[in-house]
Amino acid sequence: MSNDRTIRRLSALQESASTARVLNLLQTHKRFPNDEDVEKKPFFENRVMNHSIIVKHRLRRHEYVHFKVPPPIVTKVLIPIDGADLKLGAHSFFVGQSDYDKILEEHFGKELRPGGRDRMVLDLITSLPTLDPFLLKEFLARNEYFPANAYFAISEGDVRRMIEFVRGEIMILVTMSTGSGASTAAYAARMVDKLLANTADAGFEPLKDTLKLSDTEYSDGMFSWRGFLYYKWQLRDLMAPMASVMNELNDTFGRGARNQEASIYIPEAKRRIVAQLSRTSQNVHKMIGVYDNAYGALTKGQNPTEFRNFLLNAPAMFYNLGEQLGAVQHIISFWRYRFPEGDRRLVSHDELMDMLLDFEDSLTFVN
Repeated sequence: MSNDRTIRRLSALQESASTARVLNLLQTHKRFPNDEDVEKKPFFENRVMNHSIIVKHRLRRHEYVHFKVPPPIVTKVLIPIDGADLKLGAHSFFVGQSDYDKILEEHFGKELRPGGRDRMVLDLITSLPTLDPFLLKEFLARNEYFPANAYFAISEGDVRRMIEFVRGEIMILVTMSTGSGASTAAYAARMVDKLLANTADAGFEPLKDTLKLSDTEYSDGMFSWRGFLYYKWQLRDLMAPMASVMNELNDTFGRGARNQEASIYIPEAKRRIVAQLSRTSQNVHKMIGVYDNAYGALTKGQNPTEFRNFLLNAPAMFYNLGEQLGAVQHIISFWRYRFPEGDRRLVSHDELMDMLLDFEDSLTFVN
């Protein structure tokens, strides 16, 4: 990999934390070099794969050649050439590309063969629309994989706030089942535990029977419902930071010498990114609104069929929602990583251009 701009972007990626678009296993090992739990419970058993960077990537036109039927978004794996420093470049491949099995054998021998543990984990990651740590951890646990907590950047405070939010969301449904009273809050807490636990499906069996759902429809719908609740909570927490980042992005200018390419690209890219973030926010609010309307119809006793339709359609909507909200979360996280709140925003024109190129890549699904 010889392109200077690509190398600079990879180097920045190497130092950043995981986001909804990036799973940075390399950075986890740098941050926790002697963590016993990381050694005992690796994300991947193969050491090279366990020090990789995995990215949800929007295919460019010149990359379509790698697929018989190009998907809009793929899982891309980056493996540093020297094992620790992306400045020297990285080998990369797309999960599911035409010569996928051959590439895996060249890099990993038989360790990522079909049916093997690491191959199954990689397939599960690919099936998710987002690499958001909360949902990724829950999804892997649902499939009996339990990597060390250090791989997932989730604070205990975030988990507590998420639980309180979900408790408030389902309180109406719990009250319908139990009536009001002192025991309602305790029952709601147990139901939240069931909804967010890896075996959450068992707690809502009456809903499955009432809505006449098959086992598969119920299981997939419940996982997507949890995803919608998480995204709704996350959206509420992202609105203020997104507005702040949009304002800062508009007011950030590169320093030092700049070439003609940067002079033309940066102002237009900033305008496009702000407009796309605004449209993405509107799209996400509309999708969350579909859930709110369906849940409202269920809890008000108006039309339970609407919630049934939501659960049936939720897996497809969940993918779309995760892709869009993940792009927003990635931009906010990366911007805050690079420019902590209150610090001066000192950046060269080249680095600012690289950041904006990455942000535009994240938002290319917006029409």
